[in-house]
Amino acid sequence: MAKKSFEESMERLEKIVEELEAGDLPLDKALKKFEEGVALSRSCFEKLDETEKKITALMQQEDGSVKETSFETNDQQQSSPGGNE
Repeated sequence: MAKKSFEESMERLEKIVEELEAGDLPLDKALKKFEEGVALSRSCFEKLDETEKKITALMQQEDGSVKETSFETNDQQQSSPGGNE
């Protein structure tokens, strides 16, 4: 089975959550869905972590030098009150 894209994994995870929240599944099926959901959640987290590392590695300064900057730090700076918008 080929690896699912992030979006496909998220869609499947959302469907699993809906099925579990409905409460109509027998315990053994609910447990299997839960296990699949945990695996999908881990996969999505790993993909997000990889992406964040790539973004961090690709950040460059205006003078061409490379500066390792956390993606979260840049996002917070842009949305801070009094920032240059």
